Amino acid sequence: MNDTIKETTNELSTSKENHYKSSAFSLIRHENGIAHLVMDVVNDTMNTLKAEFTEQVTDVLTEIKGDSSITGIVLCSGKQDSFVAGADIKMIDDCKTSEEVVALSRQGQNIFLQLEQLTIPVVAAIHGACLGGGLELAMACHARVCSDSSKTVLGLPEVQLGLLPGSGGTQRLPKLVGVQKALDMMLTGKQLRANQALKAGLVNDVVPNSILIATAENMALAGKFTQAVKFKSTLMNKFLEGTSVGRGVVYKQAKKSVLSKTKGNYPAPIKIIDCVKIGMEQSSAKGYQIEAEHFAELAMSDVSAQLRNLFFATTAMKKEQGIADVMPKKITKAGVLGGGLMGGGVAFVTATKANIPARINDIGHQGISHAIKYSYDVLAKKVKRRFIRSSEMQKQLSMITGTIDYSGFKDADIVVEAVFENLELKQNMVVEVEQQTNASTIFASNTSSLPIGKIAAKAARPENVIGLHYFSPVDKMPLVEIIPHNATSDQTISTTVAFAKKQGKTPIVVKDKAGFYVNRILAPYMNEAAILLLAGEPIDKLDKALVDFGFPIGPMQLLDEVGIDVGAKISPILQAELGERFAAPAAFDKLLNDGRLGKKANKGFYLYGDNVKKGLKQGFKPKGKQVDTSIYALLGVNPVGKLSANQIAKRCTYMMLNEAAHCVDEGIVRNARDGDIGAIFGIGFPPFLGGPFRYIDKIGAASLVEQLTQWVKQYGERYTPCDALVTMAKNGARYY
Repeated sequence: MNDTIKETTNELSTSKENHYKSSAFSLIRHENGIAHLVMDVVNDTMNTLKAEFTEQVTDVLTEIKGDSSITGIVLCSGKQDSFVAGADIKMIDDCKTSEEVVALSRQGQNIFLQLEQLTIPVVAAIHGACLGGGLELAMACHARVCSDSSKTVLGLPEVQLGLLPGSGGTQRLPKLVGVQKALDMMLTGKQLRANQALKAGLVNDVVPNSILIATAENMALAGKFTQAVKFKSTLMNKFLEGTSVGRGVVYKQAKKSVLSKTKGNYPAPIKIIDCVKIGMEQSSAKGYQIEAEHFAELAMSDVSAQLRNLFFATTAMKKEQGIADVMPKKITKAGVLGGGLMGGGVAFVTATKANIPARINDIGHQGISHAIKYSYDVLAKKVKRRFIRSSEMQKQLSMITGTIDYSGFKDADIVVEAVFENLELKQNMVVEVEQQTNASTIFASNTSSLPIGKIAAKAARPENVIGLHYFSPVDKMPLVEIIPHNATSDQTISTTVAFAKKQGKTPIVVKDKAGFYVNRILAPYMNEAAILLLAGEPIDKLDKALVDFGFPIGPMQLLDEVGIDVGAKISPILQAELGERFAAPAAFDKLLNDGRLGKKANKGFYLYGDNVKKGLKQGFKPKGKQVDTSIYALLGVNPVGKLSANQIAKRCTYMMLNEAAHCVDEGIVRNARDGDIGAIFGIGFPPFLGGPFRYIDKIGAASLVEQLTQWVKQYGERYTPCDALVTMAKNGARYY
């Protein structure tokens, strides 16, 4: 830390004893004429912008304007590793009307405009997260310099909450980085690393954190700012950015792309495009006004309300332990059994996210090589995209080692098993691990279907055995299910939950019963899609109906991706323990007998590999995945299709809702909140609907029960509504 930063820190601590102590903003003058405007929200670990700061900022700006000795401002954070993480979204929940939200947005715009209109240079010194309202604040400064730290990221992620940047972001960003880059950032919520931000023109310089403040001071003293040189524009880019006709093409393509991806379920992206278009093609004043109005409209929408609910729920979960008041044991080393895709993925997130050494055990060196290559491939892409340096990649890879025996496992605090779904094999591995590790080592099984209690049947220390169910691909899927059995200790639960969080996962604790939670609610949904297929609904029509409804992938394509044989193994387990409503259509045995295992076998519901080329020769259109039409003859189906897309989506989704209600009633998940998070993060249940339980509340338990009861009469007992739903319908009850 250099002398300037020390001086700032010392003066800041003194200033907190005077009239600034209740303010998030402190003005610290230096002899060179530069004043540091330091943001440090009292009693918070990170800076967030709050409505009550308006008066504080106004006071500071008034003081700056009235002091002629101040020749420049450096805006910086008093937090060690973050700039400003965004605005406090609770402000939106406090607004009862659209007019209040418009006023909130205009208030933010006006404050930032005052900052922008200061007649002395204002430079933002950015280290750590600079997101949402934080980036809008930085963009209102005359220049920006950021640290080259991996902790420094810049972005406008409001779209992920169903919102748009409401304090001038839609107007300032296009002028800094161009329309195309601005739309790319705002429509996706994409975050830029320091060097990416420099190349985009978002910041003026990138320097080591040790000289960040000094560099910002020098920029303010010079008063002249050199805009970062962007990539050399092509003639096409110059046309698209430089003319209203060209920009019109950009807006049109952006809208087309957005609707293709969102199916119209998310209104925020279209509003963002409109704000940019009006600001660029009409006037900034009109752009700011439209931004505030669109922000208010989105803030009051059900879509944003549900996405904000999800944000609050996941934030609350991060603060919770596995078992309340039971502290987790510290994990310093982990073992992984199995070098397949799952094992490789577990080792990767353990080493790179949790920063815990991972030791892989496999029966052969080839398995270990495959597992380490998994990490190498993921990290190599990050290096190529300049997210990390090559030296950081080597450092992370060095934390993953392998062995064909149990050497190096003695001091493992947790061992994650990721081998084949075979009960006897897993039971034997528990015994082996207990012999090769210490008395407190946790054995966590990544099983997707086998009861944890049975896996622990031969354990000498069953209290250390738990389920830790990851979803594939491990490095991308955010959810894990934590499954204790009857003898699992409370500390094992808390420690496993803490371990999963360090891996960057969102864990939910579920009961040890067939299918756990995610696969249990997924099975009736998948079975219903299969039943509809056998009734004559075309494969692509089924998938399109559910994708348009909001799922990221259709049920038939999902079966191909997961493996039709995997689904076939899970169904009998669920049926045996939970009843006939889980019975898979018998006709699906024909698929397995025909070798149709899905994508991995290049043979499933869709065409893969060489079969795609054959399909093209037979006249299939190359756009999108192509159905393997030979499957219809195999199943004896005439794919004429009689149901509407809405009817298909309703039939499949309501089966999932009903099973989710069973799960809360039986205590499979602790509460509706965990059930919603599990379905969204584990299955891809449409986030804009808030999850199965918020969706039940929206449509009403009475309406759901009425529809299910009608289907019982039409199609059979599998639609019988859960008793808890029936009771809720009678009492007018809700989950939230």
